Amino acid sequence: MDPAAGRREPTMRDVAALAKVSTKTVSRVINGLPGAGTEVTERVRDAARTLGYRPNLTASSLRRSDRRSATIGVLFEDLSNPFDAALLRAVEDRARHSGVLVLAGSSEDDHTQQRELLVSLSARRVDGLVVMAAGGHQDALQHERERGTPMVLVDRPPTFGATDCVTTTNRASSRDAVGHLAALGHRDIAFLGDRRTLWTSQERYAGYVEGLAHAGVPLRGELVRTDLHGEDLAAAATTTLLDLDRPPTALFTAQNLVTVGAQRVLRERGLHHRVAVIGFDDFPLADLLDPGITVVRQDVPGIGRKAADLVLARIDGDTSPPVHAVVPAALVHRGSGEIAPRPGPGSLVGRQ
Repeated sequence: MDPAAGRREPTMRDVAALAKVSTKTVSRVINGLPGAGTEVTERVRDAARTLGYRPNLTASSLRRSDRRSATIGVLFEDLSNPFDAALLRAVEDRARHSGVLVLAGSSEDDHTQQRELLVSLSARRVDGLVVMAAGGHQDALQHERERGTPMVLVDRPPTFGATDCVTTTNRASSRDAVGHLAALGHRDIAFLGDRRTLWTSQERYAGYVEGLAHAGVPLRGELVRTDLHGEDLAAAATTTLLDLDRPPTALFTAQNLVTVGAQRVLRERGLHHRVAVIGFDDFPLADLLDPGITVVRQDVPGIGRKAADLVLARIDGDTSPPVHAVVPAALVHRGSGEIAPRPGPGSLVGRQ
């Protein structure tokens, strides 16, 4: 027999009886409201700890005048991606300090899944949302925002009004990365990007084009590969680039999983010390490879903290104009992005 069967959860009445106060006083202490007094507050908290009392937050939110649930919803693309996971951790840390619970899910960049998760979170009465919008239309997000739900978009800005967002220096940092490769003498610099429907991909490609133009390097369309969602597609694209008659001497990989896929091919061919690589976004163990992977590293904790601060402020009643906060990224030199091209025709990559 289950030892928990028949065991009754302690109630607010039980806490009140042990502390020798009214249930109204217990409610004030549990919900952090003023008026109980220091000695009474400590007595109530001691009684709650003794009994193992756990407040029913759902029921409490229905009774409170502000109707808050002390929860926020987080919807990112893929929580198994190191970038998304680190972002979630930063939001959680900030929310925890405010006594707010985070409910999180992955949309897989699918509009239907994103809409279903929005409906589920709304049904649970979350107080606000931090969202990485799926590529393309943002109708479901706009509808939820127009219902009055506080919302902050991260990584990708909203296509509708009255909504805060937090992004990084996608275009400028990509331009700087390509300029860094060009300054080493590279003239055949490939671009490998994520889906073209994503604002981040568009901005990073624009930065790539601007970086080439600023360095006086002609754009070669055959060195551009996009819509590389995941390591396998990135690896296949890298293979086709290396098999060109005039292959690239450097790669700008505009997303962390794309970087991993490209690196896999370079290492299989023994070219990881000959073809320069700069990736956008860091990833685990990138600094331990040989050579270490030079990356445009976003301040992921900073982005997450800023997003959490914005949504918590909106929940607390901040009605100031919407904010587009930009958290700068930094180029981190580790070796792969500092490989110079080898002189002489046909010696840039070579055949294995």
